[in-house]
Amino acid sequence: MIVKIREYELPHADSGPYGITLGKDGALWFTQHKTNQIGRMTVGGKVKHFNVPTINAGALSITSTTQGDIWFAENKANKIGKLTITGEIMEYVLPNPDSAPFGITEGHNGDIWFTEMNGNRIGRILPSGEIIEHDLPRPGSYPSFIVAGSDNALWFTLNQSNQIGRITLEGDVTTYNLPTEKAGPVGITNGPDGALWFVEINGNKIGRITISGVISEYPIPIPNARPHAIVTGPDDALWFTEWGSNQIGRITVNGKITEYPIPTKKAEPHGIVVGSDKALWFAEECNKLGRLSFGQKS
Repeated sequence: MIVKIREYELPHADSGPYGITLGKDGALWFTQHKTNQIGRMTVGGKVKHFNVPTINAGALSITSTTQGDIWFAENKANKIGKLTITGEIMEYVLPNPDSAPFGITEGHNGDIWFTEMNGNRIGRILPSGEIIEHDLPRPGSYPSFIVAGSDNALWFTLNQSNQIGRITLEGDVTTYNLPTEKAGPVGITNGPDGALWFVEINGNKIGRITISGVISEYPIPIPNARPHAIVTGPDDALWFTEWGSNQIGRITVNGKITEYPIPTKKAEPHGIVVGSDKALWFAEECNKLGRLSFGQKS
């Protein structure tokens, strides 16, 4: 496989790009927590910015909906933000203070689901704007990323309790313990095989859990890779960021791992998504967006 990585410097110095998603408009939308903005970049590299109304909101994870709206978690402001297709930003204040919302995704029925790291809850915003919260069974479990699974439920990582969680639309929670102790699961995505794939930032592994709860783990070849986010690629493999080793990793559904170095040293890659151009786009804390394209050898 021939892989090429190109990086795009962002116009505002030290903006802190973190989460990234593909918008319905075909552009890349990303959070910039240090400049308190939501960015938009076309696949051609044209950038536009939107200011978050709340000062120092801590916008981190971000997702795009089938309706075309952009939703993001304001980790420091205790709010969920919504950027409409008309460019208006709305903010929803969470019922409990200092909940530290983090992961966010669209559910199967169009509701917005999110995690509350400090609140130890899974939250949900209905189309009406009503917020529903579900307490997690173990205190201090630190729910992180969340994604809609293939089984009409939501799946999420529990970073501190070392588990993968599942919540139904009715709010019933099931948790699954990871085989590796203190693995620190973070990113999670719906895989091409119908299973959920996740990264273990401390365990230095890629994990897989079936919808029936069977877990497999695959060690990352390089030590201290610190994998962060993961996404299913257009090639039906899983792609993930390694901010510890400064690489982008790829794992097949059979567990074969390949890694590709990022040109900029200490880039600190975080969020990753498939763009409308079928390339892998990722946010680099070093104030860049990266684009990884690939093809077969001739």
